[in-house]
Amino acid sequence: MYIPPKFKITDEDMNVQVIHEHGFATLFSQHDGVPFAAHLPLMLSEDQTSLYGHFARQNPQWKDIAGQTVLAVFHGPHCYISPSWYETNQAVPTWNYVTVHVLGEVELLEHGSELTKHLNDIVLKYEAPDSSYRLDDAGLDFIDGMTKGVQGFKINISNIEGKAKLSQNHPLHRQKRIIEQLEKSTDSDERKIAASMRTNLEARSVSLD
Repeated sequence: MYIPPKFKITDEDMNVQVIHEHGFATLFSQHDGVPFAAHLPLMLSEDQTSLYGHFARQNPQWKDIAGQTVLAVFHGPHCYISPSWYETNQAVPTWNYVTVHVLGEVELLEHGSELTKHLNDIVLKYEAPDSSYRLDDAGLDFIDGMTKGVQGFKINISNIEGKAKLSQNHPLHRQKRIIEQLEKSTDSDERKIAASMRTNLEARSVSLD
């Protein structure tokens, strides 16, 4: 990914946070000699060395993915930035966004405890804390039948890189104007970008008053 130095995420914890908060990723590999993509939830292992996921077995992408170096893209918040918010009209629109790319080699999982743990971890992450649903309650026979319809895998991570394009290439007073405009919005992504921009400035000890 092209990352100008101003936009590079240098805080490893921030990269991990993006992966956790935006776990529905796009996974790119080669299938039959051409690029192929899947959209699926990926889970970072506790030691942060692997990503776990699963394909529907009817998806042909898994059949030649073992051993490939693949790219997983985690899409954070993003939004349009209007030049009408600036102090001048001698400008053009842009797009602010946060994203993390993960490279690694794929290893297919056998049907067993590792795959079952991955599926259970997804349920525990995304079910509401007060939800009455637990995967274990479905019964071993039912779970065993369902897992035969998926192909689990893990990606042994070789590189993680993050990009936060938050108008850092614009003057400070303009960044503040952008934050003020985005904070007025009811759109969740626009408000998240505003929060990220505010955090970025506060990390640089810049007063927003």
